[in-house]
Order: sequence, then C-alpha cells, then structure tokens
Amino acid sequence: MTDNHKLDAWVDAHFDEEVRFLQELIRVPTPTPPGDNAPHAERTAALLQAFGFDAEKHPVPTDQVRAYGLESLTNLIVRRRYGEGITIALNAHGDVVPPGEGWTHDPYGGVIDKGHIYGRASAVSKSDFATFTFAVRALESLGLPLQGGVELHFTYDEEFGGEMGPGWLLRNKLTKPDLMIAAGFSYEVVTAHNGCLQMEVTVHGKMAHAAIPGSGVDALQGAVKILNALYAQNALYRKISSQVKGITHPYLNVGRIEGGTNTNVVPGTVMFKLDRRMIPEENPAEVEAALRTVIATATEQSPGIRVDIKRLLLARAMQPLPGNRPLVEAIQKHGQQVFGEAIPAMGTPLYTDVRLYAEAGIPGVIYGAGPRTVLESHAKRADERLALDDLRRATKVIARTLLELLGRPDKAKA
Repeated sequence: MTDNHKLDAWVDAHFDEEVRFLQELIRVPTPTPPGDNAPHAERTAALLQAFGFDAEKHPVPTDQVRAYGLESLTNLIVRRRYGEGITIALNAHGDVVPPGEGWTHDPYGGVIDKGHIYGRASAVSKSDFATFTFAVRALESLGLPLQGGVELHFTYDEEFGGEMGPGWLLRNKLTKPDLMIAAGFSYEVVTAHNGCLQMEVTVHGKMAHAAIPGSGVDALQGAVKILNALYAQNALYRKISSQVKGITHPYLNVGRIEGGTNTNVVPGTVMFKLDRRMIPEENPAEVEAALRTVIATATEQSPGIRVDIKRLLLARAMQPLPGNRPLVEAIQKHGQQVFGEAIPAMGTPLYTDVRLYAEAGIPGVIYGAGPRTVLESHAKRADERLALDDLRRATKVIARTLLELLGRPDKAKA
C-alpha cells in the first residue's frame, strides 16, 4: 500500500469522527452580525485539544472589535513543526452570515440527510476546519520523517473583510507562512478572485408633513435618481471583460436600503449600502473615484439634496503569485486521482480574506470541501449544505498535498 493509499485509508477510518467534529462546529452559532465569535473559538480549541492539538488563542482587543462593528473575536493558530523547511498555512473562517428564513432543517443543527450535512457554514467554511484538521491528523498518522511544518489558522472576520482575522495575525507578526491554502471548493483550484468595494451612501433632504410636501425636500426621490445612475453603470460594466478564467465582468449591487420615519412624512434621510465587485485588472482607487463622481453628478439633479459617502470595505482582488505553482500542481494532481476528473485552476467572482495573505507576499490558493458552485452549496441562503463525499475526498486531497510538499522539500522549492 502506498503512502497516499494509507492516507486515504486513515481518512476513511476516521470519517465518522470528522463528521461529528463538523457537527459540533455548526452547533455553535456565529452569525455576523452581531459577530460574537469568541465562544466558537473556545469550543474549537477544546475540540482540537482532544486530538492533541494545542490551539493558541489570540483575542483581538475588545475596543478594536467593537469599533469594527463586532462583539467578540478570538483567532486561533495551531502550529505543527516537523523539521527544517517551509511552513504551509491552512486557513478557514468561522464567522458566517445570519441564517435568514426558509430553512427545512435547523440552521445550527448539523443535520445529516441523504448524504448531505445541513447548517449555516456547513459549506463555507466550517467544513474546512474539519478538512484541514483531519488532513493534518492523517499526515501525522503515517509517522514519516517530514520537512517544514503546518499551521492551522482558524479566523473569524471573513464576512467583514478579514482585517481582524488574517489581517490582524499578519500585522501583529504572529505568523508568516511560506505557502497557504484557504477554504474553498473541491472541484477547482482558485488562484485569483475579485476585489470588493462597499460604501454607505446617506441622502439628506428635509423632512415635512405629507400634506404639504413642498415644504420639505424628499430624500427618497433624490436617492432614486442616484440609484438609477448607479444601476445604469451595470450595463456599462458588462462591456469590461476580465482575462482571468472564471471571472467575467465588474458589477454593482445595492443590498440594503432604509429611511424615512412614517408613511405620512416626507422622508428626510435615506441610507443605502452598495457592493461593487472589481475584477483583478481594475484599480480600486479609480473605481471608488468613478463611483463618487456618478453619485455627485446624480445628486446635482435634486436641488436641496446633500449626500454623505462612507467607505465600509475595500478588499483588493487576489492576484496569483508565482510561488503558488507547487500548491496548484499538487492539488490538481491529487484532486484528479481522488475525484476522477481534472481540477482546473481558475478565478472566482467572490472576494475573500485570502487576499491579505497575497498582499503580504505569501503565495496561496483556495481549495477545500464544497460543491462545484456557490449556488449549489446554498451559501448565504437557506438550507446551506455540503455533500459528505466532497468532505471526505477534499480531506484526502489536502492530506496528499501536504505529504507531497513536506515529504519532498525539493518540490516545495520548485
């Protein structure tokens, strides 16, 4: 039996345990907002301790967390050192969006039904807490001499942009791996992703009684003109094409609107939040400046209207770094062997906190348990689920990849 087959056999023998581990993670809610994520980190650390993995707890100071808009945040690092050589980080995030409505299973139940596990973060990305943890356990079960080491990075700030998750660990020099793999989907190796600009636009008018609307300035009418101007940009964005496979064109979404005080009152204030996805070829500063110009021009069409613009997030696109080639090649090779099909390397229209590793000069890729598409996973929708067979196979691929890179240091330096 080859070492890879031994890894596969270990994963199969411990798979029920891996599923139970994931169920325990799903059952500790981490809706963000409000972002009270420290309890999940504590539970994760306790579960890891049972495997002999000591998790370093790195709580972000409360004042920083509250100013950021969250309630509590503790990041975890597990360091496994085998000898001289490279360090490979495996990163997954535990914070998730609130469950919302429409579920047929308990969003925090970890229910198993027809070969799938259901629950918020079952696919993105508590699943890869399990994938990465059990891949490392499988690797160590062989008892082989290895070079380098592995770090598990379990962080809690992907939904808000990552600055208090991987960004905080990197800024505070708590880690500096040579390569990294971040939570993702099993059927492709992601080497690039979109950037994201999020802005809050507050439109100010003058509140008035609806019986005498002329005495006020309708902020909603002003907001409608601005929104129409912004939506018109989407037609223009379709004419801009990315050269990165898997990424199409820029686009804009307005995801939240609120304002006014009552139906019989001319609204004096309307606020909306927009999300502008940027392809890797775009310059974030130019994108933001162009949006501000569109908003200012539309505002001029409404006398008496004033607008405040606040940037909420600027997540730069993930650009592939040349040093990621050993990761790409190893995952593609073992993915094809385990899944029985070619695993392409491509980009994704998502944005993630993985970009922060790339910005720090750390080559990486996105790969982990999950379906072929975000739509199929129901991520950020009701009934998020993960096929258990994808979890099993992704764990094998990660374990094999770690063995190849840490068992053959010459490969990692290629």
